[in-house]
Amino acid sequence: MTTNFGYKLMRFILVALLAVLLQGGNAFAQDMKVRQKHFNTKKLIGVNGFDPVSYYEGKPAKGEKAISHRYKGITYLFSSAEHLEAFKSQPGKYEPAYGGWCAYAMGESGDKVKIDPHTYKIKEGKLYLFYNFNNTNTLDYWDQNEEELQTKADDNWKKILR
Repeated sequence: MTTNFGYKLMRFILVALLAVLLQGGNAFAQDMKVRQKHFNTKKLIGVNGFDPVSYYEGKPAKGEKAISHRYKGITYLFSSAEHLEAFKSQPGKYEPAYGGWCAYAMGESGDKVKIDPHTYKIKEGKLYLFYNFNNTNTLDYWDQNEEELQTKADDNWKKILR
C-alpha cells in the first residue's frame, strides 16, 4: 500500500512539475513575441546593428553578422568574440533601455522614435539611446530634465510591454 501511495505521489508531482514547465515556456514565448513587436529592430536585429557592449567602452561600433547572439527573440551583433561573451554573461546589463527607442521620446510622450546609434548616454550602468537628426539632438533635452523624463519613460515602457 505504501508503494502505491508513493507511486501516486510521485506521479502527481511529475504532472504538476510538467504543467509548471509548460506554462513557463508559454510565458517565455509570449514575452519573446512582445519584445519582437515592440523593440526597435530591423529584421529583428537590435541597436541598428551596433554592438551594445561597445558603448560601455565609449566607442559605439558596428557589429558583425558572423558574431551574433539571439536573446529573447532579438538578435544582437558584436564587433568581437569578447563582447559577445560579455553580453551572454549579462544581457540585461547591455540591452538598451526602452527596447532601443529614443529615451527622450519615451519619457516625453511614450512614442517609439528612431535613434541615432552614435547619440547615447550610460547612466547607472544602463544604455540610453537618442534621436539626433535634422538639428534636433534629444539627448540635450533629456539632460535638462533627466530624472522626471526617466521616471515617465520607465512607466511608458511598462505600459507598452503589457
